[in-house]
Amino acid sequence: MNDAPAPAPLRIGNASGFYGDRFDAVREMLTGGPLDVLTGDYLAELTMLILGRSRLKDPEKGYATTFLRQLEEGLGLAHERGVKIVTNAGGLNPAGLADAVRKLAAKVGVPVTVAHVEGDSLPVPDGFLTANAYLGGAGIAACLRAGADIVVTGRVTDAALVTGPAAAHFGWGPDDLDALAGAVVAGHVLECGTQATGGNYAFFGEHDVRRPGFPLAEIHADGSSVITKHDGTGGVVDLSTVTAQLLYETGGARYAGPDVTARLDTVRLTPDGPDRVRIDGVRGEAPPPTLKAGLTRLGGWRNQVVFVLTGLNIEAKARLVKEQFADALERGGARPPAGIRWELARTDHPDADTEERASALLRLVVRDQDADAVGRTVSGAAVELALGSYPGFHVTAPPGKAAPYGVFEAVYVPAGEVEHTAVLPDGRREIAEQPSLTQELAEVDAPPLPAPYPSGPTRRAPLGLIAGARSGDKGGDANVGVWVRDDDAWRWLAHELTVERFRQLLPETAELTVVRHVLPNLRALNFTVHGLLGEGVAAQARFDPQAKAVGEWLRSRRLPVPVALLEGIDDPEVSA
Repeated sequence: MNDAPAPAPLRIGNASGFYGDRFDAVREMLTGGPLDVLTGDYLAELTMLILGRSRLKDPEKGYATTFLRQLEEGLGLAHERGVKIVTNAGGLNPAGLADAVRKLAAKVGVPVTVAHVEGDSLPVPDGFLTANAYLGGAGIAACLRAGADIVVTGRVTDAALVTGPAAAHFGWGPDDLDALAGAVVAGHVLECGTQATGGNYAFFGEHDVRRPGFPLAEIHADGSSVITKHDGTGGVVDLSTVTAQLLYETGGARYAGPDVTARLDTVRLTPDGPDRVRIDGVRGEAPPPTLKAGLTRLGGWRNQVVFVLTGLNIEAKARLVKEQFADALERGGARPPAGIRWELARTDHPDADTEERASALLRLVVRDQDADAVGRTVSGAAVELALGSYPGFHVTAPPGKAAPYGVFEAVYVPAGEVEHTAVLPDGRREIAEQPSLTQELAEVDAPPLPAPYPSGPTRRAPLGLIAGARSGDKGGDANVGVWVRDDDAWRWLAHELTVERFRQLLPETAELTVVRHVLPNLRALNFTVHGLLGEGVAAQARFDPQAKAVGEWLRSRRLPVPVALLEGIDDPEVSA
């Protein structure tokens, strides 16, 4: 019989959800309470394009320089407190950032050991700027087992920043699928920083979220965890904030990654005290035999002009501008840009008490492979209307030059062809151990829906009075997670918010492929809207290019809601 005590939980905190997040979060997390590992997530699809263009200007760069500035103070604090730091700030040049960290450590006199992970960089196809595979946490684990205080990676999955330290701490191997799956779920909750502690939260008015603290997870040896935050920090951690983040940019029951496929339909959430939510029950399956890889390239050139339309006859003023602009292009002998999009945002109010509230915005976006077709040609056609168009003509900013835009593409490569390598503190190179991949995955049965909510009187009201939502992007697709907080509301939502109803509420999705996923344990539905974002965030096909507010748009839409579910809701929208 093994009487050895169970390993202590591993406390992993996050101090960055994106490149540009709150600068002082590193200090806040290191001084706010006990911690074993501090992670920082700096990479996103758009970030890789930004770093790629940075590296073109200076081959020594290609990493998130903000991380170095945060370390100037954080390095000493982490060393004093015995906190390991793991970050993907290495971007396209993890070796370069690791060297820069060593130089910084020598400069400030802090004795730390630094390691890095590489192998994600793939051959860049012609016409592309970057090509990187999404690695798992095995390389991070190898670096930590070799004694690294700081581990720098390139493109790893966001959750790998948690699975790697957890695997190193608890001795997990690549076939400890359930434990790894639990760590993936915890990592997914942490990865976007304060989105787990009340940031961007549908029911934000219920809590003080002016400055939410960053989250941390207490990981246990079986992969279960408790999501919490440092005492005294702002925001809130509860079932709803954790559910919201679990739904963010995921999909159906299987959440596949390079370490493991986590079964989101097995996740159990339970309260564990104030600002504490326990996650357990997560089942893991073998990861897929391929790795996702992201390719970025320059997609072409774009330009935009925003016309301000004030007061009366807004629609007629918009029609006039469109006709005049087309005529100006034709008379100038220029061919029209390959892509022309007009959008009239009726931000105006009748009988408004300020000029701004009396104004609508007419946005023109043009795209082309030729910079000249969307540069001075477009700017000139817009400017020449200044004294001969609608009354009150003006624009939000002077028309400018053409600007390049980028495109992100996801492809899949055999995992065995990617040499996931840990470069240890002493310079030795260790190939990360891969999972056996022998498990055959059975089809996931469609989860049973609850019994329908009893029929009765309804009232047209915004969906958001009953349901929360969070939305985001995956390449050109939008993801919209919707959840409710009690069983009666779930009985109604599960049957009411079908794909057909979703399309009715969001007409922009009517002609697109929409897939609905049901997650009963979370009382949640997850919708994937294919193609809503065109070629993705870098291409800026929509004014909300990352679909961040699609969920809030959905919540604002009215539909028949059972009166009984609206009882006790003190909101003017109910009776409006």
